[in-house]
Amino acid sequence: MAILGPHEDFNILSLSAGKPKRENALQTICLMLGPDYITDIIEVETSDHARLRIKIACNNHFEVKKGDKKSEQAIFSVPDFIGFACREIGGRIRGAVSRIRFDEFHKFSVKIIRAAVFGVDDNGKVLDRLYFEANQLVITNVDVQSIEPVDKHMRDSLMKSVQMAIEIATRSVEASAEHEASRMEQKAKGELERQKLSNEKEAEKARCQLYSLQAVTAAIESSGQAKAEASAQSEKLRIECQSEIVAAQLKAQADEILHASDLDTTTILRDLELATVRDQNNLETNKAQRLTSIEVSKFKKIVNTLGADTISGIAVAGPEMQVKLLKALGLETTFITDGNNPINLLNTAHGLIGTK
Repeated sequence: MAILGPHEDFNILSLSAGKPKRENALQTICLMLGPDYITDIIEVETSDHARLRIKIACNNHFEVKKGDKKSEQAIFSVPDFIGFACREIGGRIRGAVSRIRFDEFHKFSVKIIRAAVFGVDDNGKVLDRLYFEANQLVITNVDVQSIEPVDKHMRDSLMKSVQMAIEIATRSVEASAEHEASRMEQKAKGELERQKLSNEKEAEKARCQLYSLQAVTAAIESSGQAKAEASAQSEKLRIECQSEIVAAQLKAQADEILHASDLDTTTILRDLELATVRDQNNLETNKAQRLTSIEVSKFKKIVNTLGADTISGIAVAGPEMQVKLLKALGLETTFITDGNNPINLLNTAHGLIGTK
């Protein structure tokens, strides 16, 4: 939406339209920046006075710097940009076509038109754009949609000449193809004959070599049969002896491997038995040490629980009791024994009774 001020108004643009372009044929209040395309029909005349009608379509757009008022106002400097662009492009195409003949233009029409519109660089390469500084309009492509003569008679003559040219070209191609086919056929026949002679020559050489080899073979068969048999017998004996030697070596290696395997097995078993006995001894030793430690600890705990005075009292309680009993009985000497420990009293009385 556009909001106008008190003193502002829309400007109506009068643009060219139609094919060919006519001035003031289109009125609008907006200017499309593109990309868009312009289509026009242009009449040209070649250097040999052949008048042609060319229909072209051009892609266009405006290159505007947003925010730059001078650049934005420049696109309105040309009121009818379509008519301006078509006149410029048409003038370039007419100037280029007027300098060449119809036959050349008919062959290279697209290239000639693009070079006329866009121009070429120093290397002869056709450029890819046409820039109008007046209103910053850019033409980026030219599509030649059709080319046809203006005069009807000339159009018919052109069609006839084109058909004749096509027929002549077709006949020329057919004649050239027939001539080439004939030449290739003759060449192939010559190559075939030459190859046939070469093959026969090679066959004769091979046949001579075959006869020579057959003769050599027969001589070898007749003179070398005994030698071959003797050599075969000798080779047979040599192979048998080598086989026996190899078998004996393999057997010795197998026995050595078996003995080594048995030795390794016995060593492993002995090592395992020693390790087992060592582990059992260690377990018994550890067990005895632990039991001894337990008994010592138990005895220490008992001693600590009872106390030194209690243990001393228990130790001397028996003898003191006996002494007290003896004192109570009035005995001065006593001897107590049992049947398990007999005492010889044969001469004891001599010691007890004094002798004079």
